[in-house]
Amino acid sequence: MVDSDDYYKQVERYAEQIRKTNSADEMIRILDIVLSETRGLRFNDEVFAAQEQVKRAELKIEALKGEIEQLRGLVHTDQMTGAFNRRGLDEVFKREAARADRNAQSLGVVLVDLDNFKQINDNLGHPYGDSVLINLVTVAKETLRPTDIVARFGGEEFVILLPDVEIEEALTIIHRLQNNLTKSSLLQIDNQLSSITFSAGVALRSFGEHQNSVISRADQALYQAKRTGKNRAIPALL
Repeated sequence: MVDSDDYYKQVERYAEQIRKTNSADEMIRILDIVLSETRGLRFNDEVFAAQEQVKRAELKIEALKGEIEQLRGLVHTDQMTGAFNRRGLDEVFKREAARADRNAQSLGVVLVDLDNFKQINDNLGHPYGDSVLINLVTVAKETLRPTDIVARFGGEEFVILLPDVEIEEALTIIHRLQNNLTKSSLLQIDNQLSSITFSAGVALRSFGEHQNSVISRADQALYQAKRTGKNRAIPALL
């Protein structure tokens, strides 16, 4: 049995917690608690009135949760490609790195850069360049494993997270993506047909390694891939 006065006081305490946090996940966690307590309400008096109030409260809380979840998706997503953005990558990397450390598993971190992208934009226009970026993410989501993650790192650069892989498997996955992208797209520049390709640096995160460190190693490998002919994936040094 819950006293209505105690319930409303508790709700106000939860509201204060929500006002103090900027985390959508924390807001949703608090709202789940409020919703659980709301559904558990039992009053001695005013049964019918209380039931109607509880139903209205449940609907409002569910609607608010939905709005926050939608907002969280917008904040973490690159609106053009549908991949995670930098903020989304930061959140997902923290989660995957913590899981990898907890389970003593590896985490592949791949930095991808589309080849000759400036030439594509200059010759075919930025709208076409945008469609190339969108297509890369579409092909990646179709090719990669359900547990893999794609994030737009900036411009034509993307980061792909590959949980629980060793370096050879990570390279195989990226080579498969390169092949599928080549098959899915042809463009004509200067009267020559060519495929859209990308270069990649592939790093395995060490236990406890920070995001900036492992991406920096992948970036160095990516630089090598660009220097040695493009359309290739090179493993990073430890």
